[in-house]
Amino acid sequence: MKIFEGHSFHIPVLGVGYSIDTPVNVAPYGISSVISLVDDGTIEKMREFYCNKFDIPYKAISKKVEDFRAERITSYLNVVEEIVNRKVEEIKNATSNASGELEKYIDMLPNTSSLKSKFADKGRVAADDFSKWVKEKLHVGSIDVNIMTKLDQAHYKSGEQLPIEQNDAHAALRGYANSNLSSSLVLSAGMSPRLYSYIENFKDFFPDVKGRIKKKIILKVSDFRSAFIQGKMFAAKGLWVSEYRIESGVNCGGHAFPTDGVLFGPILEEFKQNREKLFSTCAEAYKAALTKKEMPQPAEEPELKVTAQGGVGTSEEHNFLLDEYNMDSVGWATPFMLVPEVISIDTETMDILAKGKEKDYYYSGLSPLGVPFNSIKGASMSKRRLQLAEDGKPGTPCTKGFLRYNTEFTEKPICTSSRQYQTLKLEQLDEMNLPEAEYKKAYEKIIEPECLCIGLSVSTMLSKGMEVKESEKVTVCPGPNLAYFSKISTLKEMVDHIYGRINLLDKGYRPHMFLKELSMYLDIFKERMEAFQKNMDDVKEKRNLAKFKKNLMSGIEYYKDLFGEKKKDVVLELEKLVQKYSVLNEEL
Repeated sequence: MKIFEGHSFHIPVLGVGYSIDTPVNVAPYGISSVISLVDDGTIEKMREFYCNKFDIPYKAISKKVEDFRAERITSYLNVVEEIVNRKVEEIKNATSNASGELEKYIDMLPNTSSLKSKFADKGRVAADDFSKWVKEKLHVGSIDVNIMTKLDQAHYKSGEQLPIEQNDAHAALRGYANSNLSSSLVLSAGMSPRLYSYIENFKDFFPDVKGRIKKKIILKVSDFRSAFIQGKMFAAKGLWVSEYRIESGVNCGGHAFPTDGVLFGPILEEFKQNREKLFSTCAEAYKAALTKKEMPQPAEEPELKVTAQGGVGTSEEHNFLLDEYNMDSVGWATPFMLVPEVISIDTETMDILAKGKEKDYYYSGLSPLGVPFNSIKGASMSKRRLQLAEDGKPGTPCTKGFLRYNTEFTEKPICTSSRQYQTLKLEQLDEMNLPEAEYKKAYEKIIEPECLCIGLSVSTMLSKGMEVKESEKVTVCPGPNLAYFSKISTLKEMVDHIYGRINLLDKGYRPHMFLKELSMYLDIFKERMEAFQKNMDDVKEKRNLAKFKKNLMSGIEYYKDLFGEKKKDVVLELEKLVQKYSVLNEEL
């Protein structure tokens, strides 16, 4: 078993607003987490909330301020850091008073933590020496941020398109770069060469005169090839990717980016086998680029972490990823949606999540981006969306516009969840005179996207007692793994579950995380095969399905070899799962 000084898990980004203040709640206890930088309006409201709560001077940043989006993000991140620093000082000072915060910090660490061992021996150390040791060694969780590279919409002023630096993702990057934080930028949702090049404008991403990097780069990836290409791309600019964050198809919630049938286990195996190749190739290019730029070299060999997330639900799976694949950390996101101490969620939505069973969680088309989106039945935004369509008013007014990308009917991009788009699309559908069954299927697909800009931030505001409009409802984005949890828990309880000290899972059957992902891909393959059999002249889809099937079969064999005699129950479960899908035996 791998030994960690601190925690062996992190909390990935949770929607637009659910983890927007998570670092305030967990960073003082040494737990790293991620803030989404999508919605600067919600970020500004949260800054006002926390400034009032912690008596920090607040001056509103209105949309009339030049570069308001970046300014709002910078100011909020600085406030979060200030609050975390205050809390950390309180914990450090707990060595000399009766506070239980230091004990809480230590209790949550894994039992193998060297820091925990030191604390257990404090009785043998002079009080002053122990206090000094705590102040020097106590680890603080990283206040990381996430930018979805696809959300880089252009802006206009007086009809003229503004420079690319004013695009959404570019402004968010600038907001983070100008903050005081020493943490990491998580880049997700695909490659963006122009955004990557923009990073070169900010010195905090390069080594300082002592060779230290203040702001690090984390790439969220779904395969080794993508990681290798992007890592080399950054290295050639003198920028180092310090962590590759691999996410399974099951996902941590929200947008899911499924592979073409390549399973999580084989992907992790490829990283394990090629980790040194990734490091050496990128390190050589990185050092050469720094030399060319006449910049300082890193103080020591650059750090390269590989981490995994998506669908993890037990301490056994957690330790398996650490030990079998040499992961440096494991991401736990979805289960924390039942921990109000950690995330910002309203009680009604949390109750839906707690009561939700496997049948209630589904793979949806809710996202206007056209990317599969994890959700649960019964969320208030979905109810409103269906009611509006029934009343002849499909879609919603587009007030925030972060997901505008469609130009099917307009010169400037509009959102597919907007009333403008859905009205135009339904008019087009009416002109097609389709048979009733086909019409109904097409109609439901058109009205399915919903306003994530509002839906993923309303819960946050409700949880803080902020006023929201009656028309603003909640979208929730849990991964399917939450179906096996129902207890609303404390931070300590969830951490104890992660480390195997207690069990928060419901009684009953829960598939292994690898098999849960496999079943999802088998469903996708079955659905695509059924569609293909109605149009077998589609040569491209036939080729794609053959590749998908080959990847699935290769992954299944990998799992049989991996678990073999060690986990006969998982192998048996795997064989039963495969037998259910006769579609695998059909010829293409």
